[in-house]
Amino acid sequence: MRILIADDHTLFRDSLRSLLEAHDVDVVGEAENGEQAIQLTWQLKPDVVLMDLSMPVLDGMEATKRLAAELPEVKVVILTASDDDSNLFEAIKSGAKGYLLKDLESRQFFSLLEGVGRGEPALTPTLARKLLDEFARPKKRARESWDPDALTEREQEVLELMVTGVTSNRRLAKQLGVSENTVKFHVRNILDKLHLHNRAQVVAYALRHGMVELTPEED
Repeated sequence: MRILIADDHTLFRDSLRSLLEAHDVDVVGEAENGEQAIQLTWQLKPDVVLMDLSMPVLDGMEATKRLAAELPEVKVVILTASDDDSNLFEAIKSGAKGYLLKDLESRQFFSLLEGVGRGEPALTPTLARKLLDEFARPKKRARESWDPDALTEREQEVLELMVTGVTSNRRLAKQLGVSENTVKFHVRNILDKLHLHNRAQVVAYALRHGMVELTPEED
């Protein structure tokens, strides 16, 4: 198994690398932030990325979403000190193949890591139960009002372009200077957050709820 470590703490990366290599696991690289993790994943094509959540430049959650959209064959496993349930749920929804806490015993850690190689999720029984309980709940009905903090800054940029008529992945990617896969992941997030099904609904919803300020020429 070829692994990339993404964590902003050098001491932790060094310790984790030593632990993995002592168990004959091939550590192909280390990243100190989410943006670097994405770049190295494209370059090195590891089997698994062990991703911390709290990192500078680009956090682990956003990096996980990007990798799930751009390199779905690479398995991202969150390795974090955060036991916050909302982070667990968001990470799995973002495409992570597992969620492990840093206080995990090494024997259980390697057992779960081996399972990832077989296509199994890396989750302790406690976290797996939390996930089952969360996803078993009835889904909330679509909101009639919107939360101005629901979308990230980049998602808001995508929304504004869509409202002005830039709706294709190619044109959106060109306007934003990103890949079409990155655009797809942003659009998917917008649809999920607004509980909508297609881009036409997004534009209508945004106009109806005043989510985008139009200039006189655009109105």
